[in-house]
Amino acid sequence: MKNLLNSLSSGNWRALLACFLYFDTGFTVWVMFGPLAPFIHKDIAMSPAELGFLVAVPVLGAAILRVTLGNLYQAHDGRRIALMGIALSALPSVILLLLPSAPSYTLLLVLGVFLGVGGASFAVALPMAGSNYPPKVQGLVLGLAAAGNIGAVLDGFMFPGIAEHFGWAKATGAALPLLALAATALFFWAKDLGPKSGSAPKAFLSFCITLAGLVALVLAVHWGMFGAGKTGVLLLPVLGALLAIAVLPKHYRSVLVEGDTWVVMLVYSITFGGFVGMSSYVTTLLISLYQLPKLEAGLFMSLLAFTGALVRPIGGLIADRISGARALVLLLAGISACDFTFAAWMPPLPAGIALLVATYLCFGLGNGATFQLVPQRWNGKTGLMSGIIGAAGGIGGFYLPVIMGMAKESTGSYQMGFATFGGLSAIAFALVVLHRTRWLEWALPKESSIVVDTMHATRVRVDSGA
Repeated sequence: MKNLLNSLSSGNWRALLACFLYFDTGFTVWVMFGPLAPFIHKDIAMSPAELGFLVAVPVLGAAILRVTLGNLYQAHDGRRIALMGIALSALPSVILLLLPSAPSYTLLLVLGVFLGVGGASFAVALPMAGSNYPPKVQGLVLGLAAAGNIGAVLDGFMFPGIAEHFGWAKATGAALPLLALAATALFFWAKDLGPKSGSAPKAFLSFCITLAGLVALVLAVHWGMFGAGKTGVLLLPVLGALLAIAVLPKHYRSVLVEGDTWVVMLVYSITFGGFVGMSSYVTTLLISLYQLPKLEAGLFMSLLAFTGALVRPIGGLIADRISGARALVLLLAGISACDFTFAAWMPPLPAGIALLVATYLCFGLGNGATFQLVPQRWNGKTGLMSGIIGAAGGIGGFYLPVIMGMAKESTGSYQMGFATFGGLSAIAFALVVLHRTRWLEWALPKESSIVVDTMHATRVRVDSGA
């Protein structure tokens, strides 16, 4: 505890708290379609695949917008960007409160993109928090800022109960006081000490183009312009990613030719993508698999999200000690094992909950461990890389509910969905094992490196009889 307090006192804890609240409330808004999906389904007729697409659109919106929002952070004050993001992510709740009747499915898809701005807060909250602290505690600080994942806990506790009594559209308004709280904390406490480069007007234009383009792409897929059925949905993340990359400055695209970038992106698409994708879909999963009541399923979703969010700072703290590279080897193996167990044996409720808890623990620890690597490997580009790697996490979160919905619709079971993600986790595990030795040259915290070098020198002296 003393070490933790010393770490927090080495920087600006008020700025860290403001960043936490920004990401926490952004996350709450981002995934609120998940626990509300069973209520929305009662008003708007949807197939399982369409329901999966609806809850996945905000996840994809955040994934793509993180890239250009991270680029904007590199060029402009993070505090102002954060306040803009809060205003944009509040729009869906305001619109749904003002509508006299239930919205159309098409309008919900558009609003889902704006909910994604809340999840895109990741690309600003993390580097802004980290800019207020020294390098030696970046794993812990980024883990604490990103523990805003706990916003998903509020979703499961808050939205289903309000929807039960006042309707799901009115329930979305509960997010507005939370966003106002975060905006107040940002206005008075947030400070961005990160280095800036590039043109702020051009970066802002890139963000606006990406936001508008993503709305157009989502509607185009919905209307079947990229192929009927599953084809357009599966193509959507690729098209969105190409759009975001196209509007990035050329010199920033250079990180995309580095092999390490793609490996870390894949890892984060498993850990964070699994966390947010499952948080968006697990309410539907529990109702479908175990016939749980909607309120009880929402409560389980909250408990699972709380578990994953709570351990994320612990994952960063562990990675500060042993490096994210070593931690991820174990955690990716654990995620793969849990997915394959679900695929091979769709378990009864007690075993299913136990497996989901274990999976969420690995998700949370893995998220913290992954972002311990980013400032070590890409020093001076943490805003941009938070956006790019965060985008990969969001794309993983988009595919999870979509593929789960498709698996259920096509086979009547979720087994193929779990098997798909188990296989991807196994590939990520193999790649980290392959790169681990080289990564430890830069990923191992400096203090740990000194200890290791000292121990090695001591052994050499002993072996030589010194």
